[in-house]
Amino acid sequence: MEIEAHDPHHAAEHDLRDKGLSHNSIGLLGSTVLAISCVAPAYTLTATIGLLVGEAGTQVPIIFLAGFLPMFFAAFAYRELNKVAPDCGTSFTWTTKAFGPYIGWLGGWAAILATVIVISNLAGVAVQFTYQFIGAVTGSEWIATLWENRQVNVVSCLVYIALATWIAYRGISTTAHVQYILVGFQMLILVALAIFAFNRWSTAETAIEFSWSWFSLDGLTVSAFVAGLSGSIFAFWGWDSALTANEETRDADKTPGHAAILGAVSVLLTYLLVSVALIMFAGVGTSGLGLANEDIADNVFGAVAQPIMGDPWYSLLFLCVVASSAASLISTFLPTSRTLLAMGSYRAISPKFATIHPKYLSPSYATVAGGLGAGIFYATMSYLSENVLVDTIYSIGIMICFYYGLTAFACVWFFRKELFHDLSSMVFKFLFPLLGGLGLTFVFVITLHDSFSPDYGSGASVGGVGLVFVLGVGLILSGLLIIAWWRAKDPEFFIGDTLKTDTPELLD
Repeated sequence: MEIEAHDPHHAAEHDLRDKGLSHNSIGLLGSTVLAISCVAPAYTLTATIGLLVGEAGTQVPIIFLAGFLPMFFAAFAYRELNKVAPDCGTSFTWTTKAFGPYIGWLGGWAAILATVIVISNLAGVAVQFTYQFIGAVTGSEWIATLWENRQVNVVSCLVYIALATWIAYRGISTTAHVQYILVGFQMLILVALAIFAFNRWSTAETAIEFSWSWFSLDGLTVSAFVAGLSGSIFAFWGWDSALTANEETRDADKTPGHAAILGAVSVLLTYLLVSVALIMFAGVGTSGLGLANEDIADNVFGAVAQPIMGDPWYSLLFLCVVASSAASLISTFLPTSRTLLAMGSYRAISPKFATIHPKYLSPSYATVAGGLGAGIFYATMSYLSENVLVDTIYSIGIMICFYYGLTAFACVWFFRKELFHDLSSMVFKFLFPLLGGLGLTFVFVITLHDSFSPDYGSGASVGGVGLVFVLGVGLILSGLLIIAWWRAKDPEFFIGDTLKTDTPELLD
């Protein structure tokens, strides 16, 4: 069934298809919670703040602000495109309409890759903090370090992924209800962490005084800024999950865009509060609790929890990261499965991916496929890389910049006939999307250059080329092989029969 256009301005909807999802299931609050949960503030902070401090020292707050801006500007591109084409395929659908089927397909492929990879990554973090939480509660060092056993780690991750797949399989309502609890608890504990850090700052041996220079770029080298910016962009990624649930949201043309922007701003404020508190308490030294200590870079909360929060409260921080990872693990199935659903619906891939569960009204086949892909990826990466977390974060950064940037530019091109009709169009359809696209492209190009070196990330390489580059670029380009195979098998999408590239005349 095709969605009928409601007015001339919505001509872009003329070939969009109703996928059979559960309509009007969540409102603004639920959509905003989904956006925040997918970003996973607690997980992201413990996974990235050490890396960011290693690059930028005390100037992490300005790095967070710099990473926020292109993502914030890109969010307006998503909002404007969603107004005229509320389709759960989001980047895939919109870049296809703007630039044609081949670029649109690669945009969707990059989005799927990034989300499948991060699902595996989230499961890894959830496993690590689960064992640390149980170890803290029981006082068992053996349990606390059990996640370091590779076989135990992989099996535990697969269990987490299977559980998240099952919850996502049961539909958007079940997902949203679980998120209210997980996100609420996560945000509460992060605020508590900051309060504890501020209260105990004066007694910490590593403490340093707050300075407004932390919000300045003075003295920060270009290479350090770009490296930090790449990590910062990853830290804000995920708010678009609110958009991928647009066909299941009340007021589908408005609510998801508003939720994405609210979610991004909420995450920024959380990051600034917690990062300032941690820097003041732990400092930026390279040993002990110092946030630039490479030994704790991939698990900062694991090192600072007890010194900052004390007994028995510090175990709640471990549980907070478990909740954060679990929340994001579940909600990240939204962009994965909905993009696959849209691609299947428009025959860009096998129509099997368009299968909707008759009871739960969820993309059942696509959800299971995403879970299987994440499990296989994590198990493989565990044996390829000595530091899965670092390499996957940086490779995801390449994919994020690629498809977010494409979508930002798609907005400018899609609305090219009306960019200067009024001030609102000039700002929200032209200026903000253009700035977002340029910022993301800048980080994309620099990261490609740097990641080619085997020294980038964990130092792992394939054939002398950095593993981060291989993952980021190689996996995106692997989509070309799938395009060639699927076009030969079923060319309908690629010749414009199922989803058309809109011309300026359609928008007049």
